[in-house]
Amino acid sequence: MPDIDDIVTITEAAEAISSRELSVVELTESLLNRIEDWQSTLNAFITVTADHALDQAQAADAEISAGNYRGPLHGIPFGLKDIYETAQILTTAHSKILEANVPDEDCAPADCLYKSGAILLGKLSTHEFAHGGPAFDLPWPPARNPWNPAHFTGGSSSGSGAAVAAGLVLGAMGSDTGGSVRNPASLCGTVGLKPTYGLISRHGVIPNSYTFDTCGPLTWTVKDSALMLQALVGHDPRDAGSVNCAVPDYSAALNDDIQGLHVGVVRHFWEEDLPANDEVKAAMETALTVLEDLGAVQEEVRLRPMQDYCDVKIVIAESELFALHHQDFMTRPGDFCAEFLGRSLPAVLFSGSDYVHAQRERRFMLNEMKKVFEYFDVLVTPSQYGPAPLLNGLNTASSFWKNPTIATPFNVAAGPSISVCMGFSESGLPLGLQISGSPFDDARVMQVAHAYEQATPWRDTRPTLEAAQSVEIQAVPPILAQPPEPCDRKIADEVRKMVSLHGLSLSEEHLALIDGAAPFAKSRAERLRSKRPYGADLSSTFRF
Repeated sequence: MPDIDDIVTITEAAEAISSRELSVVELTESLLNRIEDWQSTLNAFITVTADHALDQAQAADAEISAGNYRGPLHGIPFGLKDIYETAQILTTAHSKILEANVPDEDCAPADCLYKSGAILLGKLSTHEFAHGGPAFDLPWPPARNPWNPAHFTGGSSSGSGAAVAAGLVLGAMGSDTGGSVRNPASLCGTVGLKPTYGLISRHGVIPNSYTFDTCGPLTWTVKDSALMLQALVGHDPRDAGSVNCAVPDYSAALNDDIQGLHVGVVRHFWEEDLPANDEVKAAMETALTVLEDLGAVQEEVRLRPMQDYCDVKIVIAESELFALHHQDFMTRPGDFCAEFLGRSLPAVLFSGSDYVHAQRERRFMLNEMKKVFEYFDVLVTPSQYGPAPLLNGLNTASSFWKNPTIATPFNVAAGPSISVCMGFSESGLPLGLQISGSPFDDARVMQVAHAYEQATPWRDTRPTLEAAQSVEIQAVPPILAQPPEPCDRKIADEVRKMVSLHGLSLSEEHLALIDGAAPFAKSRAERLRSKRPYGADLSSTFRF
């Protein structure tokens, strides 16, 4: 029988379970014990479903013993970001707004994983409503990075990244609207896959942005992500964005032969548009050498500036998010955390015209990207600009409005994008490589990621509890460690006018959050107001 502590991947566990060398109950109990040891350090879980998991594990063992093995996810323990609704299990979106929410039904991804025989260990920390940032003014604390708990996990699938990296679950589900699977994958050193938009049903997953929300797995290896994706893909008429398409064998595509594939290097994203730190730049050069040694043909390619894609994404996504939460903004704004409000309330300044301009410009971007992928098989960039920053005092709302992000262009492009570990910083924190492809070319993206992963040693290192517990954690910082920047009187007056028109009654602290972001929000919308011909292609066109 294999040593349970040595089993760190879905693939390893599946082999041991299918050969009857390992019982599902033993594996589940081992991981529940590991969760108990790590939870006080990482805060990765909001709800641990121990009894539920053990019941599922016993049922799985009985099925497998009777010869009814369902496949490689049968008996595999996993976790769900706490925006995935689960029948009779608390689903909070990490928010006071839903702190007592117990759904009646399972969401579509949970149902798919259950049907594959997987075992739910619990619901994982996120950022409030999969937005905002790490916050200390919520009913549950933010998740911490297992490589160094004084540092950020990335978000918003924060608990998913931490739990997989620490080996508390063998796989986890996150969601990616602007990078929220790939960001924690990069900063926590896991694999994080944003599949093609529409491949995985979002039915029963609490929304952030209808236009961009994508469900995706976080795992320790690319092969594990392929196994999870296989179980999750399928058309679902309950999700208006769900696509009906042929499903390839994702695992079968994972060979190491990428000889002759055309790799586009989007160097300006990390050298010009928003320069990465020196460690990331050096790691990228090494990663490019690995791909070249594997036979990939590399060529630099220029896309639009990152800012263009981020303008489109933020105007669309923040408008949709604001509409979703408008009623609660009117009646209970004080029940949201400051980070969430700092990102979402400035959308009060966006008009219907701004939203249409953004959706229309996105259509041009999609057409441009289609031409890029007629030549290149994949595009590569870093996943983040540096290793994980310190958690205390981090103000992500401020940077959200000011700066572009390197994951977001590939949400706008709608195709698959994956983050894999590409080494470690001098301080021992993970760095990430991002590989992106054309819509529905998920298998190709995973093939390149797998080949890179197999050619590098990064999967041999895991964080340890002993090292994590030795880190000195500072006291909880003030909620607003960095006060919003003031804006001029004219903009402040416009903010108050729009707040009133939307029926909001906000405190001076909440108004200050909008004031600080207002110049940047207005600039994003104004940059999209380019003159297009009357007959230019429209987006969001209704059709059957």
